[in-house]
Amino acid sequence: MKRKLFALITALALTLPALALDRTQIAASAEDVTPLLNGQSIPAVALKTVDGKTINLTELVASKPSIILFYRGGWCPYCSRQLAGLKDLEPKLKALGYQIIAISPDSATRLQSQKMTTEFSAMLLSDDQLNAIRGFGLGYFLDDKTAEMYRDKAGVEFVDIEGTSRVALPAPAVYIVDQAGLIKFNYVNPNFKVRVSEQLLYDAAKASLAQ
Repeated sequence: MKRKLFALITALALTLPALALDRTQIAASAEDVTPLLNGQSIPAVALKTVDGKTINLTELVASKPSIILFYRGGWCPYCSRQLAGLKDLEPKLKALGYQIIAISPDSATRLQSQKMTTEFSAMLLSDDQLNAIRGFGLGYFLDDKTAEMYRDKAGVEFVDIEGTSRVALPAPAVYIVDQAGLIKFNYVNPNFKVRVSEQLLYDAAKASLAQ
């Protein structure tokens, strides 16, 4: 009896942490997200290009080291400012051998219009099914008041989650990964107004190549 009880306790001890870190679940708030960390591998998730074609993220990063940026959408001024700063840094990152991948919940149609209004040559990918956002543990629900404000005042379109009308977004994040999909650097901040500096990102990109 004692052995069975010990086995049960051990099984629960092993299972509960895994359940607690189920990153595919959308968190209750930005402060509750459980993002992937350095040393972990990115998920093999399907995304859409601006042309609506399906592409696998792990196959994409296999071609060269990658900077993966998660942003809330082209409607977000803080995200637009971050993308503008990254555009200025892009030549230096590309000289190091990196490709830049920017992922948002925006539809492929919305990304197409973004692509036409910017000189940023990064690959814009649509995660309108939240495959990558879930896989990286970045998704969180907006409170109803904020969701209503974004929908009604900003005219922003969001995907629904599992048949509900709740709105989910990614916590803004930047990852540096190698060709095997291993995370070498990550920056995730639940405060969407705070983003990683261009200098820190460049320094991390250089350092990651030496690891």
